[in-house]
Amino acid sequence: MAEHVTIHEVGPRDGLQNEPGVISVADKVALIDLLGTSGLTDIEVGSFVSPKWVPQMANTPDVLTKMTRVAGCTYGVLVPNMRGWDSFAPFAGGPFEVAVFISASEGFSQSNLNCSVAESIVRLTPVVSAAEAAGVPVRGYVSCITDCPFDGPTQPESVAKAVADLRSVAPMQVSLGDTLGRGEPARVATMLDAVLDIAPADQLAGHFHDTGGQALENVSVALEKGLRHFDSAVGGLGGCPYAPGAPGNVATEAVLAHVTALGYTTGVDGDVITQAAALARSMKG
Repeated sequence: MAEHVTIHEVGPRDGLQNEPGVISVADKVALIDLLGTSGLTDIEVGSFVSPKWVPQMANTPDVLTKMTRVAGCTYGVLVPNMRGWDSFAPFAGGPFEVAVFISASEGFSQSNLNCSVAESIVRLTPVVSAAEAAGVPVRGYVSCITDCPFDGPTQPESVAKAVADLRSVAPMQVSLGDTLGRGEPARVATMLDAVLDIAPADQLAGHFHDTGGQALENVSVALEKGLRHFDSAVGGLGGCPYAPGAPGNVATEAVLAHVTALGYTTGVDGDVITQAAALARSMKG
């Protein structure tokens, strides 16, 4: 029997947040609703962050209110601090998952969060506690798993420590982000070996950007190491606004074709994903 790979669609959040202008609520909802018909079970739909710093996500509450909630699908929202939690709290009874994030590098943490990695753990701990108290699942993100735009190459031990620190707060799944898209398969393998010493493969996900054209090779490496969860964005949109020169999440349609060709099942309709990719590419703020 073929093994299953779960695709975590991040287009409506990580994909659209890097657009120069704000995407309308109607357009975001149309994309999310189309994705919801594809068989995806995990879709990241927004974030509760300061509109001053990420204006593209300011309409997240309206998106959550108006989108169609498909049975069996979990919808992820990024909640970096308790101010964000207070804004998210009215939705805590729905099919939502809270995502928290840290960096494996100090330079990126200071640029993105204006604090050290250790301080970022302190900030997110009450968010995790509030989510657990409300019965909301939590997922973690670690950025800069191979390279930092400020510090250069990231040591595998730093990534392992970041994962361990997150999972010491709660036993969450952790998505490992190649934020710059510079990760080479050999370096990704070395990093994964270090992380797998402190977390099981089924509690890890690969989040690869295709800036360097090696995202699918890195997916293959992660599959060989036992990972079965991968983040991707329809149309290959997105990136991090705080990581200069790092556009382009790996495209969902490419990951879907890749893992299917390798013999894995996903439960995702490729025709719908193709339609969603075209819709995502047409969205400009």
